[in-house]
Amino acid sequence: MSEGTITIKKQELWKYSTFLLLIIFVIEAFVIFGNKTDTVVVNNPTPTVPTTGPTEPSQVRASVDDDPVLGDKNAKVTIIEFSDYQCPFCERFYSETLPQIKKEYIDTGKVKLVYRDFPLDSIHPMATPAALAAECVREKGKDAAYFKMHDKIFENQQQLSESNLKSWAKELGYNIDDCLDSKKFMSEVRKDLSDAQASGGRGTPYFVILGSNEDGTPVSGAQPFPVFKQIIDSKLS
Repeated sequence: MSEGTITIKKQELWKYSTFLLLIIFVIEAFVIFGNKTDTVVVNNPTPTVPTTGPTEPSQVRASVDDDPVLGDKNAKVTIIEFSDYQCPFCERFYSETLPQIKKEYIDTGKVKLVYRDFPLDSIHPMATPAALAAECVREKGKDAAYFKMHDKIFENQQQLSESNLKSWAKELGYNIDDCLDSKKFMSEVRKDLSDAQASGGRGTPYFVILGSNEDGTPVSGAQPFPVFKQIIDSKLS
C-alpha cells in the first residue's frame, strides 16, 4: 500500500454506503416537509379568502352586545358583522356587497346590521386604532356618527394612520384626540374580538345572520350578495 492511501475493506463498504444514503434521505425529507405552510390558529387568524358560499353548515350563537346598529333596530333579521378596518376582504364586502344588502333589506326595514370589531393585530397594526377611533366618534355622535366614521375609514383604508383617524373625525365634527390617545374603548374592542372567536370566527370578515330564533347562520369571507340574499330570505319567510 502506498503512502497516503486509505484502504476500505469490501465487507465494510456497504456500511458506509448505507450511512450516506440515510443522510441524503434525511436532508431531502427536511427540504420537502420544511416548506409546508404553518397552520393558522385561532389566536393568529388571517383574512378569509372568499369562496362561492357559506363554509359553515352549522348554526352558531352570537350576541349583538351593545354595538352600533345600522337600520331599524326592530328589523326581523340581524346581520352581525365581525370585521377588521384594515382587512382588504372587509373593504371588499363594504364596497361590493353591503350596498346591495342596504338597498334591498336595510333601507326597507327588513334587516339591521350590527358592526362588531375583530382586529387581527398581528397582520393589521392599524385595525385596533381604527376600531378605537370609531368608538370614540360613536361616544360623541351615537350610531349615526359611528357609521359615518366607519364609511370614512373603509373608503380611505390605504391611508390609515392615527393622525388621519383624528383628522377624519374632525371632518365629521368630532374631536377624538384624547379619547384615541387614552385607548378609552380598548376593553370594548377586545370583548368584540373574544366574542367573534367564541362564535366560530377564524378570519375576517365573519358574519352571523340571525332570524327570530337564538341560533344564527355563520358566513365566512367577503361573499357575494346572492349568498347573503339566500340566507336572509330564508329567515324572512
